[in-house]
Amino acid sequence: MNYAVIFSGGVGSRMRSKVGPKQYMEVEGKPILIYTLERFSTNEVIDKIFVVVAEDYVTHVKEVIETFKVDKVVDVVAGGDSAHASIIQGIEAVKRDGAKEDDIVLFHDGVRPIIDENTIYKSIKVTESNGNSITCIPAFETVAQSLDKESIDKVTVRDEMFILQAPKTYRFEDAYDLNQRAIEDGIVGQVVDQAELNRHYGKTLYLSEGLHGNVKITFPLDFTYFEFLVKSGKYKEIIEGITV
Repeated sequence: MNYAVIFSGGVGSRMRSKVGPKQYMEVEGKPILIYTLERFSTNEVIDKIFVVVAEDYVTHVKEVIETFKVDKVVDVVAGGDSAHASIIQGIEAVKRDGAKEDDIVLFHDGVRPIIDENTIYKSIKVTESNGNSITCIPAFETVAQSLDKESIDKVTVRDEMFILQAPKTYRFEDAYDLNQRAIEDGIVGQVVDQAELNRHYGKTLYLSEGLHGNVKITFPLDFTYFEFLVKSGKYKEIIEGITV
């Protein structure tokens, strides 16, 4: 069984949207979240989808999913008080559904709709072989480290750097056990995402080839970019693997 857990609980403060959280901003009359959910609901290897949203939006999201008739969504659940806490709520929902130890769970952002079928396939295949996979692309610009935000402490070797995207994918047993450990250790909310959590506990993570353009819509320019892709017809070509 392959589960997709889609997180959509952010408030989108960096987007400066006048219509609420960015995941509900519309392009051609359809919310960004729905575009994302459709990428998983129409993918033949995904069996079930859970959506995690802010508690105040649970009813709204259920209604929107019904309006656009998105298949495979089992439930919409309320998130926690941090991104990590929301991930745990998603994992608990999968557990209640009866997930088995070897089932696979893909964690994906609700505002990351530019994803093609092959990216999802590859993520699952790498996880089947190695136990997890982190979708990424090679860094195309040099990354520097600055501890004081004023001067550069370290310039990395670009060929060794990768930009992490989503989905981040794990076997259910590993995802559940590690997050239970985080609860016991009192570190929930202290890590950025599941990749950082795994590295915190010394787990080896495996890279899975991503897609250039699979951005997390965060800033106004990101929205403009996505809007252009949809209106120009390029979005359909990208998700069908015709062009990148």
